[in-house]
Amino acid sequence: MTIAVDFDGTIVENRYPEIGEERPFATETLRMLISERYKIILWTVREGRHLEEAIAWCRERGIEFYAVNKDYPEEKMENNNHYSRKIKADMFIDDRNIGGLPGWGEIYRMIHEKKSYEDIIAERQHTSFSDKNSKRKKHWWNF
Repeated sequence: MTIAVDFDGTIVENRYPEIGEERPFATETLRMLISERYKIILWTVREGRHLEEAIAWCRERGIEFYAVNKDYPEEKMENNNHYSRKIKADMFIDDRNIGGLPGWGEIYRMIHEKKSYEDIIAERQHTSFSDKNSKRKKHWWNF
């Protein structure tokens, strides 16, 4: 599976052109996905020096991308009649999703367990509902 991941606002807090603080568990999750043989493409509007800084930042944290802003490592604009900035990925992780960016733990579960965000939310609601019911109020006659 190929997953395209945005940088600013997704892996790090959005402070473009600077690099913001890492979003909790972002690099840890990406390293786990890479170790599980997912192809991770860095998909960002960054170019030139700003792009190189983002790649270096990720590399320092153990993240080596399958490709950067292209479908596969060898892709070249001049050799591809159908070159497009639109990445051909199975999944996109981006802070501009409708509904925002889930936490990286939830993202990992959706990918690894093949669950939808709706499934994760339903589980969370079911768990919190069950927890409320399991903590029944004690009556005055129970010690």
